[in-house]
Amino acid sequence: MFLGAAISAQPAAPVHVRIVTAVGVIEVELDPARAPRTVANFLRYVDDGFFDGASFYRTVTAANQPDNAVKIAVIQGGVDGKKTAFDPIAIERTSETGLKHLSGTISMARNGPDTATTEFFICVGDQPELDFGGRRNPDGQGFAAFGRATAGWDVITRIHESPVAAQRLTPPILILRVVRSGTTKP
Repeated sequence: MFLGAAISAQPAAPVHVRIVTAVGVIEVELDPARAPRTVANFLRYVDDGFFDGASFYRTVTAANQPDNAVKIAVIQGGVDGKKTAFDPIAIERTSETGLKHLSGTISMARNGPDTATTEFFICVGDQPELDFGGRRNPDGQGFAAFGRATAGWDVITRIHESPVAAQRLTPPILILRVVRSGTTKP
């Protein structure tokens, strides 16, 4: 079952979210006008407190993907399969939304089309191979960009440059909480 009913309840105005980590805060602006299904999916996890205690557990750099013909640079966060998620959502392709994987873009991770649930990533530099038609994923469908980082670039850089084993952060960077900006949650 795909997310549908929650879309109509989402405002068209940008939604601001704070990702509070053990090394600082990243602020993101979500774009429900262009990616309503993806934003609604992310916000239901945010509002449910699902990301509290999650982590940034992966960083992809030029140095740690020797076997990939198409290189990317991202940090990835979420629950890393450690919690049960809502049903997956249908992908909102960049060819439909007009959003691109530019530096600071937040996007949903996925294994195949229509499989995104909880895992997300932030682009470090422009990543056009993650857009629809890009070559990073063999199916060419790309990933669902749904907003952009507006503050906390120093935190993104620190996470991206943290110690790794392969692409796994050692240790992962704890996500203390993810909340809509302006909420009173501590």
